[in-house]
Amino acid sequence: METFLIRALQLMMSLSLLVIIHEGGHFFFARLFKVRVTKFYLFFDPWFSLFKFKPKNSETEYGVGWLPLGGYVQIAGMVDETQSSEDLNHPMEEWEFRAKPAWQRLFIMIGGVLMNFLLALFIYSMILFKWGDEYVALQDMTYGMEFNERAEEIGFRDGDILLSADDTPLTRFDVDMLRAVAEAHVIKVNRGGLETEIFMPEVSLLDIAKDNPPFVEPLMPNVVDSVIVGMPFEKAGLQKGDSLLAVNGKTVGSWNTFLYEMAALQADAEAEGKGNAALDIVYSRNGLRDTVSLQTDSLYKVGVLKNALNYKQTRLSYGFFESFPAGIAMGVNTLKGYVNDMKYVFTKEGAKSVGGFGTIGSIFPKVWDWHRFWEMTALLSIILAFMNILPIPALDGGHVLFLLYEIITRRKPSDKFMERAQVVGMFLLFALLIWANFNDLLRFLF
Repeated sequence: METFLIRALQLMMSLSLLVIIHEGGHFFFARLFKVRVTKFYLFFDPWFSLFKFKPKNSETEYGVGWLPLGGYVQIAGMVDETQSSEDLNHPMEEWEFRAKPAWQRLFIMIGGVLMNFLLALFIYSMILFKWGDEYVALQDMTYGMEFNERAEEIGFRDGDILLSADDTPLTRFDVDMLRAVAEAHVIKVNRGGLETEIFMPEVSLLDIAKDNPPFVEPLMPNVVDSVIVGMPFEKAGLQKGDSLLAVNGKTVGSWNTFLYEMAALQADAEAEGKGNAALDIVYSRNGLRDTVSLQTDSLYKVGVLKNALNYKQTRLSYGFFESFPAGIAMGVNTLKGYVNDMKYVFTKEGAKSVGGFGTIGSIFPKVWDWHRFWEMTALLSIILAFMNILPIPALDGGHVLFLLYEIITRRKPSDKFMERAQVVGMFLLFALLIWANFNDLLRFLF
């Protein structure tokens, strides 16, 4: 319950900030071009609001709605989710949206997207300024990588160190590395000190990202660091420095494999209604092999810790002004990656992977971590900017599309047409919202 509340609070804080900044972008350009804004709300307020106030001599009412699905600014003279064509059946006023030239209306509509993108760049810059950038370079992972069965069929081998994808150097273990591997034609690896080429078949990033065990992960040696007194491993006589070779007859070449075998044993035991799991461990000590039999405790634990890897850490520090070009590069790269991955949404598996509030909330850490919070907020700001610029009626991108049509053809779509397009767009958005959260429900139940 505590984990849920921490994640829910982070999600609410992040989305509230992003909505305020987004709607603030529309508000800024509207006021810049002397367009009246009658409402500025965080969340929607059908029938009633939680809080509202209107400063003296102000044209704008500020408030907080009760329906946490976004927010809005109500711009005078504009057909949107707050106003229909019927609301505009009066003589046009100079301070209305519809009275302004198309280029000014265009800036008003892209203002939200622009502010979200700039916010992301600023957050990334401040993250680098505050915490820097720390990672283990792939070439410094001297034990190499561990690959699953799919990767081994392609030609990868445990212990390989990834070098490049289509001659683009691979430097760190992250989603960009996985994307580069999935979309490359030729991967170069360091195999036992020799550079080896692996020719990639056509694979989907979505498929390999869902692999369990993972397509590739850092290889952790199968060496015991310590055992917990009173737990099954200690009682069976296993010690620090022992190398685990097999579990129930299945070869264990790394700690990664050991963990997967233990997870499989737990799943089988739970399915059979057993309170623990029995296992035979083959291990090596000082070059001598031996076998022990033991049982897990009631939580399916054996009381063993892995040997910690003390890989060289690469740390990049940034001064205040140095952080901005690096933050901009990080934001642009994040956007490019997200746009690239959008093609998977239109596949059968991609449609199933679309998530709602549950999925979004799950990306936040289980414990409060400001570093991670701001990373996720920057990512969501990028996503919000991109999704809003899509040419779908009811989104900013839909309004931009119609404004570009007006600029090119010098013909303005009618208010009635805009109203109908808005209704269609809202229907599509609500359908997507329902589908995304339905997927979350299915993942929770099954």
